[in-house]
Amino acid sequence: MIRISHDDPELTHRLTRRGMLGVAAGATAAALLGTAGPASAATTAPAPAGRRGRPVLPPGRLGIQLYSLRDKVGTLGFAPVFAELEKYGYDEIEFAGYTQGSAGPITLPRLRRLAREHGLTPIGSHVGYYSDDPNAYTFAQNLEKVLDDAQALGLKHIGTASGPFRYGSTVDAWKRAAEEFNTYGAAARARGMKFYQHNHSDEFAFAADNPKVRLYDVLLAETDPDLVYLEMDIYWAYAGQFRFSKRPDGTPAPFDPLDYVLARPHRYPLFHVKDGVSDPTNEFGYRMTDVGDGDIDYQRFISAVTHLRGQRQAHHWQTEHDSPPDSLSFARRSSAYLHSLREKC
Repeated sequence: MIRISHDDPELTHRLTRRGMLGVAAGATAAALLGTAGPASAATTAPAPAGRRGRPVLPPGRLGIQLYSLRDKVGTLGFAPVFAELEKYGYDEIEFAGYTQGSAGPITLPRLRRLAREHGLTPIGSHVGYYSDDPNAYTFAQNLEKVLDDAQALGLKHIGTASGPFRYGSTVDAWKRAAEEFNTYGAAARARGMKFYQHNHSDEFAFAADNPKVRLYDVLLAETDPDLVYLEMDIYWAYAGQFRFSKRPDGTPAPFDPLDYVLARPHRYPLFHVKDGVSDPTNEFGYRMTDVGDGDIDYQRFISAVTHLRGQRQAHHWQTEHDSPPDSLSFARRSSAYLHSLREKC
């Protein structure tokens, strides 16, 4: 097992995500609006006057990773949060756990009904890859329970935001992790679901024992494309581009995250739409911000994917911000921006 300092903000992000969210009904929509301020009552903004062209965002495919709203979900419950997402024009939700702290307990059937009542389709969920605790809620320790719960929620995808670093960062270590991912993928497919892995930036680093090999390429090559899928976190992929466009010896090794998708679009059913302001002084090259306020060109990225033959409705686009100052404002503004994008005439 590799060891990384807990001062690493990306590792902290991954570990925090494993703590998961939670769920509950009980708080009223009025209470939610009181905490969010008047702006949260606004519906999705229409396209600016005079803006023509087909929407860049495919209809029915905008979701949100609920990790971004963990503060509201944890204090108010899913029902009022879902009501707000419905107003903002969201179609889908992706879970990061099914319990919700102080907001109280909820059953999975009730959670599924709440989503349906607000026009939201549960599309996926993040679960831990492995743990030293044999009773942990992870793929490695409790695969059948993880799949049981995903099936109860009607999920089409079930995945992990953990990197394939269980056995280290050598080529053989990633081949070993890939074998386990194939096992999880086969078990998910047997239940009508797709198993997926969500990247951060470290996946684009080079193998410890072969600096000519990018670890992400090992993952792609060693996992069965019919069993293991990818959820590209676009922000972290561009952070990977910033960090790992040179090999350890300084020789150039440029790549564009979009090229990975265009080469094998069927492997990327899900995306995280996360934005960042370019900042070369930051170790990741960006400072995270609301979607539309940063420098990642989502007009280009989404259009390039959806223009591929047969791919317009083949993907799901989930907004996310790891630590938004105002989570409901993030959700509202990000949706409005993405809905406003129009293809160039």
